Amino acid sequence: MVNAGPAGAAGTWELGDRKVNRIGYGAMRLTGNGMAGNSDGPPIDRDLAVRLLRRAVDQGVNHIDTASFYFSPLRSANELINRALSSRRDDVVVVTKVGPGRDPSGAWHAMVRPDQLRGQVEENLRQLGRDQLDVVNLRRNGRDMNSVAEHFGALTELREAGLIRHLGLSNVGPEHVAEARSIAPVVCVQNSYGLDARGADESGLVDLCGRLGIAFVPFFAVAGLHREGAAGEERDDRVREVARAHGATPAQVRLAWTLHRGPHVLAIPGTADPAHLDENIAAATLRLTPEEQELLGAPAADGS
Repeated sequence: MVNAGPAGAAGTWELGDRKVNRIGYGAMRLTGNGMAGNSDGPPIDRDLAVRLLRRAVDQGVNHIDTASFYFSPLRSANELINRALSSRRDDVVVVTKVGPGRDPSGAWHAMVRPDQLRGQVEENLRQLGRDQLDVVNLRRNGRDMNSVAEHFGALTELREAGLIRHLGLSNVGPEHVAEARSIAPVVCVQNSYGLDARGADESGLVDLCGRLGIAFVPFFAVAGLHREGAAGEERDDRVREVARAHGATPAQVRLAWTLHRGPHVLAIPGTADPAHLDENIAAATLRLTPEEQELLGAPAADGS
């Protein structure tokens, strides 16, 4: 049974065969390192990180995004999740990603070979203390990776072997979704998307996922052009205007805009600050008027 909590105020979506609240949590910031290895300051205290994760789940967050390459010399996001939530595995869907990799020194490998994906999956299993991963996204890395077929096929074999329950994609276009779906079901697509980054609207990817019943999961929805860095001072007058009207923060407005994009759109804001965590979750209750959506330039979903 889904723990609604405050995170359930925006509704739910089926992620594979598991129902999740549409406000989730991204674990990247717990380690002090971003997707590109950029430092976002020192990692938070280990015990604080554990309390933060438990606080999120207590408020109804049951969708957590992570990766084995989310680590710093002092912290591993996967191991923090394992420590915090080992007794609540049935309450939380943990989504990880493979494709890019980092060696123990932190050096990046842009994209591993298909035959190396099993090692990445097994590393995620070890760190998370699980026998099966709930969802694994194939993260396409590099513009020259025109086809995902070979890598997705390798993950499909691991799914059939029981190591993975469901498969998804990250950093892809509509053509990659079609290619992957010809091999195996795709339950989610995770791309950069938000008020300042609407490429997934221009390509039709957001609406495509809605038509196919695939969860669309934006990352950097709050940080926007700051990407791995924390969102800076809000410079968009429209966002500030809407925030004032609701007594909300600009970050909450950005998250609400994302959630208004469609019932299949999920949010995974990340933070290492308990107060910001509560604010992000509270964004599930924020309802934008049609006029506010028009002001923010929200594109109309198919059928609306």
